[in-house]
Amino acid sequence: MPSADIARVRAEIDTLYRKESRRIFATLIRLLGDFERAEEALHEAFRAAMEKWPSEGLPQNPVSWLVSAGRFKSIDKQRRDARFEHLEDRPDVSESLADPTTPQLEQELLEDDRLRLVFTCCHPAIASDAQVALTLREVCGLSTEEIAAAFLTPAPTLAQRIVRAKNKIRDANIPYEVPAREDLPVRLDSVLRVIYLVFNEGYLASRGESATRADLSAEAIRLGRLVLELLPEPEVRGLLGLMLLHESRREARADESGELILLDEQDRSRWNRALIDEGGALVRAALSAPRPPGPYALQAAIAAVHAEAPKPDDTDWREIVGLYDLLLAQHPSPIVALNRAVAVAMRDGPEHGLVALDALLADGELDNYQLAHAARADFCRRLGRHAEARKAYARAIELTAQGPARRFLERRLAALPA
Repeated sequence: MPSADIARVRAEIDTLYRKESRRIFATLIRLLGDFERAEEALHEAFRAAMEKWPSEGLPQNPVSWLVSAGRFKSIDKQRRDARFEHLEDRPDVSESLADPTTPQLEQELLEDDRLRLVFTCCHPAIASDAQVALTLREVCGLSTEEIAAAFLTPAPTLAQRIVRAKNKIRDANIPYEVPAREDLPVRLDSVLRVIYLVFNEGYLASRGESATRADLSAEAIRLGRLVLELLPEPEVRGLLGLMLLHESRREARADESGELILLDEQDRSRWNRALIDEGGALVRAALSAPRPPGPYALQAAIAAVHAEAPKPDDTDWREIVGLYDLLLAQHPSPIVALNRAVAVAMRDGPEHGLVALDALLADGELDNYQLAHAARADFCRRLGRHAEARKAYARAIELTAQGPARRFLERRLAALPA
């Protein structure tokens, strides 16, 4: 095969790894019944592809090929291992290995492998913080550092949680399955939390040179749709509506060179009206439920207020502050309080937002949260308190691992009067 074709095939393999490796991994877990074996099989499959495809060409169904290759390489390794557990003793595994050519990749909606893996990771026997960390790591392929940034938690602590969660699944023999309908509500909170954290990492990446990761936000929305089919609860509608409303702004959030554009500077004609309409309908359905709205429905309502404003000056900040008041009363957190402080600054002026934000920073919980320091820098800039703004920008830049966000802050810092 000519060198140009070999390079093209290798680029195809790289693309497949980025886009499909977690789906392949989830299917291998179903087939092999073990996280470590599935991870090893995944890498063996891609190694085999790098060896064979440049000379033989791409197979007709590359994902099926990779699953088959990973599965059989794992079986061969087990057979060579003196501690091999005979497949006859594992009918759930041996049956899934019976077909040597066409592993069943595409299940019905409720049998989706990644959704199955999400519910396995969110089993109630696993600690709640470990559930989310494990799912982000194993289902979505986020690094420990990315998860730690989402949790505001040191990376070594997250790594320990993930190891403990894997051990719990193995030792407790937790089944790899979507639970029965009567057991779904127990795990729903953790599943929704996971999906939203995945979306957040895709919508505003915590590190790297890209402001967003469209693959992650698309995967979160896909999972949200699957969960809604499985359990059409108001909070599931609220979460899906929230993600769609945020996603509607993706194309307007960066310029041609990938640099960030703030909400009030975006070209709103580039917002995706189809996503706004779908998201708005989901929000209205969530808010019309007989019980009080949950946190996702309230956040979705806030996003809907933004989406309904034809231009920034039309934004109803009074309503947004009121929604944050409800959210803060029901589900208090420093992040919600920070967002409320920003909304107060837009409604009443930056001096009022700064008072609320400084009270939060005094508690110490947001010391290492770059958005808190970026907000303080902006308030001080707007108030003409340039020395304080300069210090806050410097702290925010120090905490920012994402290239476009860091460059935006550096431009704001450089534009301050000397």
